[in-house]
Amino acid sequence: MLAFNNTASNWPTFSFIGIPGLEAVHIWISIPLCFLYLVALVGNALLLFLVRAEQNLHEPQFYFLAMLALTDLGLSLSTMPTVLGIFWFDVRLIGLKACLAQMFFIHTLSSVESGVLVAMAFDRLVAICVPLSYTRILNRYTVACLSGAILIRGATLLAPLPFFLRNSSFCRANILSHSYCYYPDILNLVCGDVTFSSIYGLIFVLFTFSLDAVFILASYMKILGTIMKLETQDRNWRSLHTCACHLCTVLVFYLPLISLAVLHRYTQDTSPILYTTMSNAYLFMTPLLNPLVYSLKSRQIQAALHKRFWVQRFIAGE
Repeated sequence: MLAFNNTASNWPTFSFIGIPGLEAVHIWISIPLCFLYLVALVGNALLLFLVRAEQNLHEPQFYFLAMLALTDLGLSLSTMPTVLGIFWFDVRLIGLKACLAQMFFIHTLSSVESGVLVAMAFDRLVAICVPLSYTRILNRYTVACLSGAILIRGATLLAPLPFFLRNSSFCRANILSHSYCYYPDILNLVCGDVTFSSIYGLIFVLFTFSLDAVFILASYMKILGTIMKLETQDRNWRSLHTCACHLCTVLVFYLPLISLAVLHRYTQDTSPILYTTMSNAYLFMTPLLNPLVYSLKSRQIQAALHKRFWVQRFIAGE
């Protein structure tokens, strides 16, 4: 097949497949997708507003929650153009530069979200295991340093991959199996030696998601050991309840991510519909469910919501 040379006048173009076999009803599928996007955007924006507006939410755990919400907003906005373009206007083509830019933001924000989950686990570890030193260890300077390190790690570790793909040749069918540009998906279309990219991609995964998952697991093993040593059952329950939101968020983030990675690496003959379903679950579940989890499980967030909206209704009623 003809190989594409990445010159200024001849950039390769990729094509999204949407949902195979359901092209005729894409416009109807776009309705629930738009609703999911709307809920995710409003929910995360509301969390940001509450953390900024409520003085009693100016604590490290809620600063990290705000960063998580901001990351989810960025993730939703970075995928929205291609997803809605496919299902609304049947726009399936994307140029290499735009595709690499979207890929960079998606994977960088995913790495940032994983790092924020680690920071939140560290917050719970300090709060439960050494509560008397909580304000000394997790002050504003520490929170700022952790946040900066998370952002720098995500951006710098991923930066070489778009440059590698930009200088690669694509000689296979340039059809992407997701509704957005996903790195393993693009890499499968490269002809020639991809050893460096594969190894570096593995290093990126090991130094982000794998390392983060190990730290979160170790943190909760330590937390569980500390809780079991508490004297009263009531204190055990209260301590576990403070971790419930974070544990739900960890599961919501890692389960679709791991499932999608396994599909790409170990199942070559998987149905395209399964690929699309899992990629959309990875795309929508985290930004959508995180605000709902914290609104339903966090008493401080519930109190802030009740205060803001109850007061506004009361004033409107007057």
